[in-house]
Amino acid sequence: MDTSSPKRLAYYLSKKVNKACRTYNLLADGDRIAVAVSGGKDSNTLLDLLHRRRGVERYRLVAVHILTGGEACQAHVDLAGLESWFRELGVDYELVPMEPATGQPRRESQSPCFHCAWRRRKALFLAAQRLGCNKVAFGHNADDVAQTTLLNLVFQGRLETMAARVDFFGGEITVIRPLYFVPDKEIVRYVQAGGVPVVAGPCPMAAHSRRAAMARVLRLLEQQNPQAKITLLRAVERVSPTPNSPDQFRD
Repeated sequence: MDTSSPKRLAYYLSKKVNKACRTYNLLADGDRIAVAVSGGKDSNTLLDLLHRRRGVERYRLVAVHILTGGEACQAHVDLAGLESWFRELGVDYELVPMEPATGQPRRESQSPCFHCAWRRRKALFLAAQRLGCNKVAFGHNADDVAQTTLLNLVFQGRLETMAARVDFFGGEITVIRPLYFVPDKEIVRYVQAGGVPVVAGPCPMAAHSRRAAMARVLRLLEQQNPQAKITLLRAVERVSPTPNSPDQFRD
């Protein structure tokens, strides 16, 4: 079988999704999961893999796309193409508007992206509650996890990272990140092979963010140590170990 075929690539990506689900107990029978879908490569891949997955758990998916109204980033989303893909998959979906920006930033240096992200997440959580979902799935991948570790270390002086599972509102909603062990380059390869459509462009502010700077630092680190992302995860694990196997970062 062609190892570059979308079906084959999905198989290998699903193995890493299954590993994250086992390690962090991300899924359970009866879950109703709101999948945050922007239309970009990561979230589309997440929805596709959760839809394909044939695990022991029985769950239902609802794709939730947050509409940003008249803000610049919304112009980069092909909504018709996104809805067409949802229907092709046969998954339930909701298009949810977020509230407009009001007031002023608390700090002059605060990025407008902070307010956008906050309002997106608020709209997503409210939609998840309304739709009867007990879990919200985000498409953050292994590169996002490593970049978050560097951000916290460089700018906050803390060795912390993005958690694979976090409970909110007393456990009423649990955020999960099933792509936790999936490198960005493997998602790019899957998209290029025709695994999922990409119907949204990147945020116009993304290239100028601190996260983008950490992505560049991570690429430099990987030139010296190709296992840099795994090393960062292991460092965090030593400080805040999970109750699961210490071998979780092995392929």
